[in-house]
Amino acid sequence: MIVENYMSTKLITVTKEVKINDAVELMNEHQIHRLPVIENGKMIGLLTEGTIQEAMPSKATSLSVYEATYLLNKTTVADVMIKQVETIEAGALLEDAIYKMRQKNVGVLPVCSASGEIVGIITNNDIFDAFLEITGYNQDGVRLVIEVQDDHQGILADLAQTFAENEINVVQIVVYRNEKQPTIVVQLSNAEEAAIGTILKDKGYNVLSSIKTEANT
Repeated sequence: MIVENYMSTKLITVTKEVKINDAVELMNEHQIHRLPVIENGKMIGLLTEGTIQEAMPSKATSLSVYEATYLLNKTTVADVMIKQVETIEAGALLEDAIYKMRQKNVGVLPVCSASGEIVGIITNNDIFDAFLEITGYNQDGVRLVIEVQDDHQGILADLAQTFAENEINVVQIVVYRNEKQPTIVVQLSNAEEAAIGTILKDKGYNVLSSIKTEANT
């Protein structure tokens, strides 16, 4: 899983000379929460709703409405943009993007080429969508949650063999490991919920849950 597969490439950008009020209108028009700032084809900053909010006059200010409006009309993107922006490359692993977001406490990473050109943007919502895809959440079929009571080498091969013998396709498989026993979540297609549950129980597997899933349209 790489960033390029999940990033958004439909970018709305601004230049540093753009007035804040115009940038806000652009965000509202496209229903987005941040704008990469571009100069000569390269990203030089990032404008977010948070930085704009910080630039707004406080409600406790003594400025009149007209003075506050005048101030905002004079304020440009360059005055309030984030200049030290965390980025990531398109070929990076999705896990690397998640780790950087967590470490730097950010919800977005512009995706840049080695020469500094922005080629996309990935957000925490994109990460959530990726997780749903990885788990096969939007697939037709059956999702099984299997508790591994006897964790041993080759257990995934054993499961795969069981599915193959019964001509059942594995769409996705995820293994969750914690302090307790590992849990395997498998998304299957062309499988009957009751039948596959019985087959696995007969093989000695503890099926915690088995549910029929439908694609979200």
